[in-house]
Amino acid sequence: MFYFDEAWGVYEIDTGAVGHFDWFLSANENGERDDIKEGSLPKGRIRSESLSEKETRPCRRFREKQQRRILGEGNYRETPNVGDVLFQSYCDDDRPVFPGSRCRWIEKLEFVMADVYDGIPVYRVMDRAGNIINPDEDPKLDKETVVKMYKGMTFLNTMDRIMYESQRQGRISFYMTNYGEEGTHFGSAAALDPRDMVFGQYREAGVLVWRGFSLDDFMNQLYGNAEDLGKGRQMPVHYGSRDLNFVTISSPLATQMPHAVGAAYAYKREGNGLCVICYFGEGAASEGDAHAAFNFAATLECPVILFW
Repeated sequence: MFYFDEAWGVYEIDTGAVGHFDWFLSANENGERDDIKEGSLPKGRIRSESLSEKETRPCRRFREKQQRRILGEGNYRETPNVGDVLFQSYCDDDRPVFPGSRCRWIEKLEFVMADVYDGIPVYRVMDRAGNIINPDEDPKLDKETVVKMYKGMTFLNTMDRIMYESQRQGRISFYMTNYGEEGTHFGSAAALDPRDMVFGQYREAGVLVWRGFSLDDFMNQLYGNAEDLGKGRQMPVHYGSRDLNFVTISSPLATQMPHAVGAAYAYKREGNGLCVICYFGEGAASEGDAHAAFNFAATLECPVILFW
């Protein structure tokens, strides 16, 4: 059974597949598509797969998976008012209801322990022995590219060790290492166009290494001398390069995220085919700027990669 509502469009309740459309569609008793007029309340049967991909694309407000759970067969009362159907489903199904939720209420606070919850799976292409697990996922990089990546990662790791010790000795005032994140830098940077703009935080020096930032450039910035591109006005590790399209790092967490989305929107308006990548971590994800960036990126459909 499905219902028509002026505010929300057509909903299918029988199979649980619910859609929100910018235009209103219905079907006759034979399941054939039929345009309906505003204010009418037709009843019949319609299957979601009878609609084309173009027609179902605007389904943004309610995800089908979520609604299959909320509006399962028999979990509603017959009424032409979709709001009433949703309200009744909330009453019948005692669990949190919001897009993406598959959890239940609990009445006792407990820590999620590693021996109970396996955690988020980690994607990989190779096993520990260097063998490709799934040939379809092999990027088929040439030897020159692979060697460049390996040299860059070992260079960054060595520089981190020396400069971290220098900071502990008081030779420079501040330093942040990139230990364990080298692969994400070089893998993501290699996939980008050199003209794509980069917004980083503290631990993305590998992207600069890949794009050609030299050891002298790093040292000039860390020691804030006359050869520093920023003329010594920034704290150490706050790298930036106009020539390499790497926006100068800002100290406060997450401020780069809405900036990145804004730059991506400018690229979209310009139509230059480029994109923006923004690196951030757990600290930035806890800031309000992160959620503002997510919302603007999704709403404006910006060509931005938010890389966590």
